[in-house]
Amino acid sequence: MSTDSTLGEAIDQQANRGFLAWLLSRQVFWIFLATVAAFIFMSVMRPDTFPTPQNIFNITRNFAFVGIIAIGMTAVIITGGIDLSVGGTMLIGAMVTAVLMNSWMGVVPAFALSMGACILVGLVNGLFVAVVGLQPFVVTLGMMSVARSMGLVISGNRLIFEFGPEQKYLTDIGAGALFGIPNEVYFLVIIALIVGFAFRWTRWGRHIYAIGGNEKAAILTGVPVKTIKVSVYVLAAFLAGLAGWLQLGWLGSAATSMGVGMELLVIAAAVIGGANLMGGSGTVFGAVIGAALIELIRNSLILLGISTFWQGAFVGTFIVLAVAFDRLRNKDTSE
Repeated sequence: MSTDSTLGEAIDQQANRGFLAWLLSRQVFWIFLATVAAFIFMSVMRPDTFPTPQNIFNITRNFAFVGIIAIGMTAVIITGGIDLSVGGTMLIGAMVTAVLMNSWMGVVPAFALSMGACILVGLVNGLFVAVVGLQPFVVTLGMMSVARSMGLVISGNRLIFEFGPEQKYLTDIGAGALFGIPNEVYFLVIIALIVGFAFRWTRWGRHIYAIGGNEKAAILTGVPVKTIKVSVYVLAAFLAGLAGWLQLGWLGSAATSMGVGMELLVIAAAVIGGANLMGGSGTVFGAVIGAALIELIRNSLILLGISTFWQGAFVGTFIVLAVAFDRLRNKDTSE
């Protein structure tokens, strides 16, 4: 064997070891393994109920709603922010559509106006955080209350289930499926591909990581910090509204309780998937996997006969473990 070939093999082996070490250090990799393990475990424990097509269908649809919003939340968290108003924005997206279509407006203009209302929510959040300089927690906590109040005002605190002559179009999208896969999953995949590409390959994506890593350094290097911050809150609000619109079509009714508690699930999905609450890290794939794991936990608790009251305990435990794992990983890296 020649010296060149021996040297080449040594370099390849070193590269493989480096890739393996990198992979094992990624939180999203372990969360992915945990999700696969949970799926296998439940398939063995409940072979008659868990791996059935209908149950898998329900799991994928339910986690798609969380995953769509978690992608926007991840963008916010990467910049070092947080958005507690996504549940209220989800309600706005559904309720504005429901009220307008109930007044015989077509599905397309109703969709456009409802998304415009959600974008306005995100714009207000972003301006108060980026321009005025208020803390994201305070701003979005206040907006959560405002959005829920607006949902009550818009609907008159009533359940809306009649959406005019184009109701079928709305329900066909929200409650429909293609090749046995819920439509929401296709929306999730398309959004994940677009935002994932933006994170990885665009200047906007590089800027949000730069802001989360060191905002002062980002300002000195000419990054338009205020504009980028506003954009991530607008993205989060738009995706929350879109999820609300899809859920409206699935449920066939709009209630003022829609989106309650969604903030916790979405933040949990992002953090469990590897987003650092201090900013600077997070991926679209991690947000989707985090959402999938949370829905698997919820579904598993039901099928195992465990009270759903325990769901919050399990999700909270996973959040703490995910943050602890990230802290230990960063500590080892720094040493």
